[in-house]
Amino acid sequence: MISLLVFPATVPFMRPFICASLAIALAGCARDNSSSHAGASATASSTFTDSAARAPAVTAAAQAIDTAALLQHIKDLAADSMEGRAPGTPGEEKAVAYLTQQFQALGLKPGNPDGTFIQKVDLIGYKAHPAASFSARGKTVSLRYPDDYIANSRHNRDETKIDASDVVFVGYGVVAPEYAWDDYKGLDVHGKTILMLINDPAVPAPNAAKGDTTALDTTMFKGKAMTYYGRWTYKYEIATEKGAAAAIIIHETGPAGYPYEVVRSSNSAEQFDVPSADAERRVPVEGWIRLEKAKELFRDAGLNFDSLKAAAKTKDFKPVPLDAKATFDVKIDHREIQSKNVAAKLDGGDKKDEYVVYTAHWDHLGRDTTLKGDQIFNGAADNASGCSALLEIAKAYTKLPAPPRRSILFLSVTAEEKGLVGSKYYAEHPLYPLAKTAANINMDGINQWGRTSDFTVIGLGNSTLDDALTRVLTADGRTVRPDAEPEKGFYYRSDHFEFAKQGVPALDTDAGIDFIGKPNGYGMRKRDEYTSKDYHKPSDEVKKDWDLSGGAQDVRTLFRVGYVVAQTDSMPQWRAGNEFKAKRDSTLANK
Repeated sequence: MISLLVFPATVPFMRPFICASLAIALAGCARDNSSSHAGASATASSTFTDSAARAPAVTAAAQAIDTAALLQHIKDLAADSMEGRAPGTPGEEKAVAYLTQQFQALGLKPGNPDGTFIQKVDLIGYKAHPAASFSARGKTVSLRYPDDYIANSRHNRDETKIDASDVVFVGYGVVAPEYAWDDYKGLDVHGKTILMLINDPAVPAPNAAKGDTTALDTTMFKGKAMTYYGRWTYKYEIATEKGAAAAIIIHETGPAGYPYEVVRSSNSAEQFDVPSADAERRVPVEGWIRLEKAKELFRDAGLNFDSLKAAAKTKDFKPVPLDAKATFDVKIDHREIQSKNVAAKLDGGDKKDEYVVYTAHWDHLGRDTTLKGDQIFNGAADNASGCSALLEIAKAYTKLPAPPRRSILFLSVTAEEKGLVGSKYYAEHPLYPLAKTAANINMDGINQWGRTSDFTVIGLGNSTLDDALTRVLTADGRTVRPDAEPEKGFYYRSDHFEFAKQGVPALDTDAGIDFIGKPNGYGMRKRDEYTSKDYHKPSDEVKKDWDLSGGAQDVRTLFRVGYVVAQTDSMPQWRAGNEFKAKRDSTLANK
């Protein structure tokens, strides 16, 4: 579920795209944080008609999606025999074979025009073996990898060394001209190790009571909702631009929204990127440090972390050189592999050369042989459940008496957990022209806890796909809800983002939080439990108390939404002011 802690291969060298991404940060995240948009989105475009989704044949086909089949696919894909489904392992071969066989059994056509169900994805794998130390005023901070820190290098070489580089605290590491914000203030950090805080600058609201850290200035970085400046990907990008030798993020569970154990499990395993001629331009060392160890370093340097963090929340903050040195020796096992996206197709009718693409990533974190006890990251919710939904939606389409007007592509991608790599590869090497791709509907986890009266849209208000979803939900007596946790930056963390970057209108949903028959707060409590106990951990397994009735409810909804989009005369559009609209307009103009 949602690539959280690894680095997209191309983003660090797409500086012009940072500004484009920021518009989503400024517009999409703001919309996520505004309850008013639930009502606004309900004023749906007449482009999407109710009748298509409510046609008896469509309703009947949707009923082919059932909880038993969803659960069985999840059990099969999350079984120990799948070994955690990491790219480049026997688990990949087993998962790809399973998906291919299921698509074939449904009678779907191969999704690749070459006559196969496979899109080959060239990757470079990196397994880091780092050693690191910080010293300040004669004291050395002892660091254990990966328990206290993470360090990796994406340069195409066997070893990266940084010897006794000066250490500088750069606050949040943000340069945001539209907010007149610059954490570097002209300081030359070439060859230095920079320490950065996670997330956006948490600027207090002007009228916030003393000591109130929850009231944030909504005119600065959109308050609670994360902008792209808050993502670790941006922080490494700006470090690259500034010429730093190493960029280390200080991990804090509260602002990050996940514990350090997630950092450890996600990044101590082998990482993957698409091969790039620009790899040598990246900041040489990228990593994290546990909060407690960062505080120890600051103390040894004669500084107070909490005071400097408070100062970093203001425009006047200036970078603070520490009387400290950092040394890294990162040895890297690297290999080239050919991973696989799995693709199946249902040919459409009179618009068969246009496509609605459903996506769900098949990969997870594999196996960690250094762990005691359970070593397999089964990834049941993340994302065996999304793949199960993909298969069940495919089954529903085969139950229609006639195909929709547009063709449907069912795409299960690799290496999402490594930085949305499989979807990025598809978006840059599409099997079918993106100008002919009407929409992407992404599934990264489904509801495991029962039926809800609502359905969450990540980035609500970005495109007219919201209209189609709203009409389907309204017909069912349900409502659309904006992202319940906009501070976590989900819009940047799953495969739909790679389609959006290329201009394709993309819909990403999440479970609702108003559970039928459950007390208030139940939905958020279950989300929090999953994040703290199971997310990116071996315990992400099928649970005895799962109730997939809500998952089936949502999957049926996404089937009907895709059908509506496949039937309409015109393709979905980005809303005016959305930064991806310009890319889409350009793509359509040049098709």
